[in-house]
Amino acid sequence: MSALVDVKYQDGLCRITLQRPEKMNALSAELVEGLIEAVDEAHARHSEAIVFQGNGKNFSAGFDFGGYQEQSEGDLLLRFVRLEQLLQKVAASPALTLALAHGRNFGAGVDLFGACRLRVAAPDASFRMPGLKFGLVLGTRRFAAVVGAQTAHDVLIHTRTFNAESALQMGFATSLAEVSEWDAVAAAARVSARELSSSAREQLHAVLGGSESDADLASLVRSAAAPGLKSRIRAYLNP
Repeated sequence: MSALVDVKYQDGLCRITLQRPEKMNALSAELVEGLIEAVDEAHARHSEAIVFQGNGKNFSAGFDFGGYQEQSEGDLLLRFVRLEQLLQKVAASPALTLALAHGRNFGAGVDLFGACRLRVAAPDASFRMPGLKFGLVLGTRRFAAVVGAQTAHDVLIHTRTFNAESALQMGFATSLAEVSEWDAVAAAARVSARELSSSAREQLHAVLGGSESDADLASLVRSAAAPGLKSRIRAYLNP
């Protein structure tokens, strides 16, 4: 398991912590692969609930652009594809998934939060999804499914930052809780997961999860594969 991911198991609960606090838990290629491995292992252990949280000042700053100039556009495309595959694993998980967010969160980190079925924000949390600024379609359909098409359009077209209270009002956060309350929130999620048998929970999540994974991946690849990805990223990072 990657050193960038801390995983703990206890009585059917898997807690996955992003461990890049010095980089605001930005999603490097190694961190994404570590998260995919952690989710796969949680499923192999038949975990009833999976909790995601970030160490340090926030949950996740999203895609790690560090060193993107030295990467080919094909390498960048593969990284975005692996991110989408991570999001799909979480969204389709037979376990009850819970994300705990605090601090400032961006892009794919917000998408990871949104892929979970329970989404708890600390009162200081904020969210921004700027991917469309450089032409990337990632997590868009899932966001719209949670908050509604019109709200998603209004948020994404302006790439505006919204706070925890706004996230709760639009349904993006399912509840608010102080960080000091998170252990109790995780324990409650495990209890909720046990209200159904594992097979019944898996069937429920399969029905609620929709069947748009291929379309989501295709939309991502079309947007990222358009020529000039690196120049679009450069223009976004250096307006």
